[in-house]
Amino acid sequence: MKNFSFILLLAVFAACKQKPKPAVVEETRTSGSVKMLVDESFSEVLASQIEVFKTDYPDSKFTITEGNEQQIIPTFLNDSVRVIILSRMLTADEDKIYRSRSIVPKTSRFGIDGIALITGKNEPDTNITVNEVIEMMKGNAAGGKQLVFDNAYSSTLRYFKDLAGIKTLPARGVYTLKTNNDVIKYVADHKGFIGVVGVNWLIANKDSMSVYLTKVKPMGVKNLKGKKGDNAYYKPTQANLIDGIYPFLRNIYIIDAEGRNGLGTGFATWLVSPRGQLIVLKSGLGPHKMASRDFNFKNTN
Repeated sequence: MKNFSFILLLAVFAACKQKPKPAVVEETRTSGSVKMLVDESFSEVLASQIEVFKTDYPDSKFTITEGNEQQIIPTFLNDSVRVIILSRMLTADEDKIYRSRSIVPKTSRFGIDGIALITGKNEPDTNITVNEVIEMMKGNAAGGKQLVFDNAYSSTLRYFKDLAGIKTLPARGVYTLKTNNDVIKYVADHKGFIGVVGVNWLIANKDSMSVYLTKVKPMGVKNLKGKKGDNAYYKPTQANLIDGIYPFLRNIYIIDAEGRNGLGTGFATWLVSPRGQLIVLKSGLGPHKMASRDFNFKNTN
């Protein structure tokens, strides 16, 4: 009887020592997990958004894959990952791929980015026109000016190819490297080159690239005649992005094709909320929508 009681006591003790099974996190608009593809140009502003979102909703988990536009689009279309951050909307053919699966992709703009043209600090030219840039993209550069992009598959290069109406790059005058930081370093160390870099990337890398950023400067850009910003040379400041007078603007979209009311949908909604838009504003970019300010005036008489 004593042995039986001892064994029973050990069994109870062992049961008490067992760790409780972790609770399964419910998949909702503010909890659970989501996989996302991100155009690397916007990796920093998105990281800030996720950091704050997770503070508000600690049961949310994000798995992020960064890459250039041409790398991440195929992954999105083959249904491996259903949420993506891009500088453009889906084409009609891309949208049709998801609709054939009975899923309607939901697209939301949550920010406005600019594409900065940078040149060496000691270069005499500080301004350039959109028409000059178009001619450079076509291989008709004047005065030996040359453009340098991050890589051959980036959304930045695609933007300027669309602007110039070309499919292939000229044999001379337009070059590609590997990353945005490579562009900044190259322009800082080589005369006669104009670098093309996203504004968000310039702002976010002030600390890590400070040595090189002191050697470059943003150029003022004058738009084509008849378009907004055609009356002067404008630099890619936040005010000019918000006002829409800087010529090289691009939207930042989140495209959700989860097909359910999950974390991807909740995060997309949060990005355009006042809290999400405030983070965009603090990042130095243009928000999708400026929050209105209401004032209450009290009559003290």
